[in-house]
Formats: sequence, structure tokens, C-alpha cells
Amino acid sequence: MHATPKTNRTRCAIIVAAAFAAPLAAPAQTYPSKPIRMLVGFAPGGGTDTAARAIASKLSDRLGQTVVIDNRPGAAGNIATEITVNAPADGYTLLLGSISSFSINPSLYKRLPFDPLKDLAPLTRAADSTNILVTHPTVAAKTVKELIPLAKTKPLNGGSSGIGGSGHLAIELFNLQTGTKITHVPYKGGGPAIIDLLGGNIHLIFATAASAVQHIKGNRINALGVTTLKRWAFMPEIPTIAEAGVAGFEANNWYGFMMPLKTPQPIIARLNKEIGTILALPDVKDYLFRQGLDVAPGTPEDFAKYIKSETVKWEKVIKAAGLYQSN
Repeated sequence: MHATPKTNRTRCAIIVAAAFAAPLAAPAQTYPSKPIRMLVGFAPGGGTDTAARAIASKLSDRLGQTVVIDNRPGAAGNIATEITVNAPADGYTLLLGSISSFSINPSLYKRLPFDPLKDLAPLTRAADSTNILVTHPTVAAKTVKELIPLAKTKPLNGGSSGIGGSGHLAIELFNLQTGTKITHVPYKGGGPAIIDLLGGNIHLIFATAASAVQHIKGNRINALGVTTLKRWAFMPEIPTIAEAGVAGFEANNWYGFMMPLKTPQPIIARLNKEIGTILALPDVKDYLFRQGLDVAPGTPEDFAKYIKSETVKWEKVIKAAGLYQSN
């Protein structure tokens, strides 16, 4: 039986399709065949690094390959992000970044050499971090409702880990929504800011939960509210800032994974599944919870939408506060 022209065309189409599909299928079938680098844009010991190390060891076990943490601190996460943008899209580079890396920096910095939403592939949101508005005991206000009029009549200042960080922008969002004029005092990290708060050199901080808990329990600082929309289960007696007097207030200091833009979809799907499974493990959830982190895995599509919505939100705050950094 002789092949017809139509049959030949069909065979050719199948051969061409297979040829294009093969390069995509091969990496996924053999992946991973070498160690994976997990970039972290912040120094060891911070919230991002804490989450990375909790996940990396488990991911190594599940993939059968070492996952190496590569801390590249600097420029609010921009250094690690740029390395990831320029890395091969072969599945061997992961970036665990923060709200600063993906949703704040595009508006904060005038000339970024990349756009996180256009130049990276979302993998999954990983965790949400509770920040707590804490004050020095000498501050007369003991609640958010008392703080607002006080901050309108007396010069108060608030520290943070640095310009453009989640703690700084929480101050600016609070000013924007309440009409207060709390002066921002930047530090080179959250640790020095907490030390100055304890010493009475600044009035308040939107501190990470991990850095503030021991001092709250020791009655060395006062906790007025958490920045997330839900109360933190570890210290449920602290109200949210929204329910304490500033309707709609939310400053979620979140973390998530991105990869180089053209990473094959089967690899993204595999890593999304593995990381989601790891974040659901009771020991991982409990460990992160005690560090002030609530696990928040999801689909790449959900993460992309969340990044976009957060970028729009913080762009408005940054513009209103006139915060721009030259690169």
C-alpha cells in the first residue's frame, strides 16, 4: 500500500512535533542530575534565609541532589535577583526572594536592569511573615487608637532594617492611612534597630515576630498590633492593626520562589509540587511558625497574580512617600 501525499504530510508533522518536544522532555526526565543552587538575596540569619534553610535540606532529600544555599546580600535583594535573571534556564537555579525583591524594588529603584514579572518565572509563594508594631515603654500610647493622636501631636520616630524594607514601608503605609508623620530612621539590619528601641533611642518599630517575641514577653517593649489581616496564632492576644483602629491595614512580609524565565514547565511543575509537599510537613510548618512564618504555598499562576497586586499596592505607597533610590 502506497502512502498518499496527505499521509506523508501527517508523518512529517508528527516528526517535526517530536523533534521540538524532545528538548523539553529530556531535561524533565533526567532532572535533576546535578546540585541545585538556591539563591537568597539576604544575609544568613534573617527571615528569608531561615525559610530557605528549612526547605533546602528537605528538597535535597526529595530530589536526590544537593540543594546549595547561596547567600548574595545587597541592594535589598537586587543582586540575587539579577543573578537569577541571567542564569541558565535549566532548572538548576532557584531564587527565594521577598516582598522587597519582587514587589517593592521595581518602584523603589529608578533604574533596575530587570522586571521581576517579565524576566522571571514564578514558582510558588512560600511563607507569610508576621510583623509586629512595638513601642518603647516610655511611649504613652498603649494601643493603636492611642498612638494615632499622639503621633499627630508629638514627634515620634520609627526604626527599620533599612530604606525600602517591609518595616520601613509599614511605617509609610501607617502614615498614609492615619495622617500621622512618624519619622523613619533606617538601620543596617533589624538587629541594630531593636537594640536602639530597647535603649529608648527610637519610639517604635514594625519588627519581625522572631526578633520581637522575647522582648515582648519580657515586658521590655509593648506590642500594639500585628501587620497581617489575621492575628498571629503564636501570640493571639495581640490584635491586628486593622481591628485595632486602622481599617484595611496590611503589610505582609512574604517570601516566594522564582526561577529563570524560560525554565521548562515540567521542571517548574515538579519543583512546585515538591516545595508544596515540604511546606505541608508538620515539622517544617511548626519550625517556621515559631520563627513568625506561616506557610503559604500555591500555584505559579496564583503567585504571579499576588506579586502583581502587591506591586500595585506598594507602588502607590512609595510614590505617596516620595521614596526613590538611585541604582
